Amino acid sequence: QVQVVESGGGSVQPGGSLTLSCTASGNIYSVYTMGWYRQFPGKDRDMVATITEHGTTNYADSVKGRATISRVNANNTIYLQMNSLKPDDTAVYYCNTRGQTRIGVLNFWGQGTQVTVSA
Repeated sequence: QVQVVESGGGSVQPGGSLTLSCTASGNIYSVYTMGWYRQFPGKDRDMVATITEHGTTNYADSVKGRATISRVNANNTIYLQMNSLKPDDTAVYYCNTRGQTRIGVLNFWGQGTQVTVSA
């Protein structure tokens, strides 16, 4: 089994900052791209930021300049630091991990962490 565990969500005021963490563990032999996605009520899940095992990053236009994704390969952990948060950032944030397992390359999702930006 593979576990993907997120932490760091919560409530923050507009203009504030927070950092999300995600760790993948279990029967995953090589971890490739990891990333953060978010889902607004009634909408599909959208990419926020991704990072490859080599450190190449990609950001959604809506968070460019406000978000930084980073990674520690030694423990399959990624972080998402978000600054200048807006009410529009309110969503459930999910971590995705793509990696090599015994049966092939698979994607795994965490259970999500709520981020609420309000005064």
